[in-house]
Amino acid sequence: MSPRWSRIFSHISRISNLQRSSELVRGDLSVFPLRNYAKVAAAVEPNFKSDTNKPEVNLNKMFWSKPCSLALATDSPNRIEDPQYEGVKRFILKLMLFYSKQSQFIRWANAIYHRVIYQVDRPAIYDVFSLEQTFKTTFSLLVLHMWLCLRRLKEEGKEGVELGQYLYEIYNHDLELRVSKAGVNLLLSKWMKELEKIFYGNIVAYDAAMGKQDDLQNVIWRNVFSDDGASKPSEGALLPVQALTRYIRREASCLSLTDKEAIFSGNFMFTSLEDTGPDTPKK
Repeated sequence: MSPRWSRIFSHISRISNLQRSSELVRGDLSVFPLRNYAKVAAAVEPNFKSDTNKPEVNLNKMFWSKPCSLALATDSPNRIEDPQYEGVKRFILKLMLFYSKQSQFIRWANAIYHRVIYQVDRPAIYDVFSLEQTFKTTFSLLVLHMWLCLRRLKEEGKEGVELGQYLYEIYNHDLELRVSKAGVNLLLSKWMKELEKIFYGNIVAYDAAMGKQDDLQNVIWRNVFSDDGASKPSEGALLPVQALTRYIRREASCLSLTDKEAIFSGNFMFTSLEDTGPDTPKK
């Protein structure tokens, strides 16, 4: 993580922390009669609750299993289906361009992004990889999973690249809301441009490193874990970095095995991290 990028995340995190402190003060003063002022949005980080009964994570045994399709079964309750209308309702929706290619791509992109934030905003991914719940970490995980999806969509040629553009626009809108909820209201467009540069810089770095184990591991370390600009992980951080690298490689392979229909419609789910039991060891 370059010093310039670190300053960006430090600035956003500092504002977020100041905002949370202000909310605590307001909470302490709530015993006094106050006027009905507009509420300030809460910080974006998920509200993780500690659980002393969590099973111990053995990172050495995780993410070694053979890749498989991530497509949801036809009877899965998590499937997202386009509503099927007939008669007058269908005719009206057709006139309203509900069935146009653009509308369909927007619905598909929303479904795909829903899978991304479902994985990134849940406590499991932070627990498994020993990550703190900071804006920088959440942003880094968003970019990492967006890269996985955009990389898979690109495999489908021009149509996949076009859908990827819609996906990026939805991600960018969500990121702007997250930055705003973190307390950044002044110079928002400036910070969004800086985060956009980081996004594309990370994407290029992941693409270049994908073919080399050590390179990808070092890039993931710098983009997700490192706060001091160190080029390689310390001994204490090595296991989580290695595990996240295996997870990313496996997810990339699983997405490649997932059929086009499931990918485009968003009817897939990233590998669950809720079950932290041992994976099949590498032979």
